[in-house]
Amino acid sequence: MFFDHTTEQSAADYAVEHAADHAGDSDYIMHHILAHKVIKLPTVAGIDLSITNHVLMMFIASALLILAFWLSFRKKQAAPSGLANVLESLVEYIWKDAIMANMGKEGRAYAPYLLTAFFFILLCNLLGLVPYGATATGNIATTSALAILTLLVGQFAGMRKFGVLKSFKNLLPSGLPVFIIPIMIPVEIVSLIAKHVALAIRLFANMVAGHITILAIMSLIFIFKNWLIVPFPIFLIVFVSLLEILIAFIQAYVFTTLSAVFIGAAIAEEH
Repeated sequence: MFFDHTTEQSAADYAVEHAADHAGDSDYIMHHILAHKVIKLPTVAGIDLSITNHVLMMFIASALLILAFWLSFRKKQAAPSGLANVLESLVEYIWKDAIMANMGKEGRAYAPYLLTAFFFILLCNLLGLVPYGATATGNIATTSALAILTLLVGQFAGMRKFGVLKSFKNLLPSGLPVFIIPIMIPVEIVSLIAKHVALAIRLFANMVAGHITILAIMSLIFIFKNWLIVPFPIFLIVFVSLLEILIAFIQAYVFTTLSAVFIGAAIAEEH
């Protein structure tokens, strides 16, 4: 077999030029994933107070939640309808399947936090699917803050029920030999922290993965530069987008359920 070195060299040059044209694809994708400033504010005590796209989305989500619940329940209704019916159905579902199922009647005291977390996460997830929107829960700082709140609420719940000393004592399995206790204390503390780290990473990773997938599929259109391939990426983008709506609900439910499990474990007598 004989090779045309001229043709081979031309192909190589084209490949290099083609790669250079699309070298910014990863930067394009990351630009839509990472936080960037939308309102620049001064730096105070070394802390940049500028508002990023993710912070802006959290403000919008909070405002929409307050407005939605206020408009839906500002008037007492014997039988709620419309948006009020949807919100009430979601509240009842989370109350029964996530809170009561894992915490029992003691979950009533922590229902406001868990329900707020559910609706906030859900709306942040959905806002990321809106054109020109951004997914605040696709930022590890956001999900870490939510996980830390769950950790603090859980420890507060334990101290509230048992007192400080007994709540820490309940971290250890009962019936341990005395010489094992010094070893198990750091193990249980690390285990407690690891659960909440996983809680933060699970939500963050699931929300980022969908956006990266959509943007990667979209880039195929510009890489191949052929109209014949356009319908296939568009079909995949629509499919993944619809799947992301489902994932938005699932991840909000999973975070709320696991938070209820962790808080419920803190107020249980034995572990």
